[in-house]
Amino acid sequence: MTSPLIVLGVSRSGTTLLRVVLDRSPGLAIPDESFFVPLLARRHRRVDPARFVDDLSRIPTLREWGVEPGDVAPRLHEGMSTGDAIAAVFEAYAAGRGKPRWGDKTPMYMRHLGLLERLFPDAQYVHLVRDGRDAALSFLEMPAGTYTRTWAHPDTARAFACEWAIGVEAARALGRRVGPGRYLEVRYERFVAESAAVVESICAQARIPFDREMLDYVGRADVAGKAHQRRLTQPPTVGVRDWRTEMAADDVRAFEDVAGDLLEELGYERRSPGRGRDLRARAAVASYRARLAAWNATASTVQRSPLWRRRHPALG
Repeated sequence: MTSPLIVLGVSRSGTTLLRVVLDRSPGLAIPDESFFVPLLARRHRRVDPARFVDDLSRIPTLREWGVEPGDVAPRLHEGMSTGDAIAAVFEAYAAGRGKPRWGDKTPMYMRHLGLLERLFPDAQYVHLVRDGRDAALSFLEMPAGTYTRTWAHPDTARAFACEWAIGVEAARALGRRVGPGRYLEVRYERFVAESAAVVESICAQARIPFDREMLDYVGRADVAGKAHQRRLTQPPTVGVRDWRTEMAADDVRAFEDVAGDLLEELGYERRSPGRGRDLRARAAVASYRARLAAWNATASTVQRSPLWRRRHPALG
């Protein structure tokens, strides 16, 4: 199994742009968001190749990637680890594009970092961090139907601050565990301002080829039916969101009540004076964690049960 390069970042932090750029390296293939890693991990604690391939035939993402279950089957064998079996799916995708190494970019996995560590013990990580207030502006304006809403889906600046703070803190904790050789933290603001230098540093860290043409993605990225990815029709652009002029004062205050200390720690400007999380902010974070835990527990139960197969027939 080749060691993957996993792009981390809270939703609307620029991870799609970074994925598109890195995918243009001849040394790496990163598909669009996978979503299926926790599902397969829950359903296949012990890998039976036939059952694993049968489940793959029920996952629409593979068809969207141009990967057939039959492309993965020869890479599976009895007794292999769950992580190696899941990696075989990505390896088939990379092989189909003539690439030696695979990666992933799925912001939802910020909630499953411990799982990624267990499945892919040699993975490298690039964590793209964006000012959470700008990310909130983008996230809260996403059109309905862009992705499935869950019990933990943020719908206010305060709720998004909970998701942003918990995700960023968890990824930074992962970085401390795996060490600087496997974790690189990158600011979105520098990425769009000094794109070539930042991408070159990522490639050096990940040991994949760098070429300035990786940034020549405009007109080559497929954004059909993806209104939330229209920024890919233009080169990296500074200031596409500015919380200072676009965010309501009450929303700025609500976000900073929850995540102001982390913003300061990351070097971002803070409008309201630092005072730590007050009782209301701590309650909001606790409530978010509880909703997220409840959603994950319910999803895990459903995905492990026979109900999942009945609800997801083979695609044929």
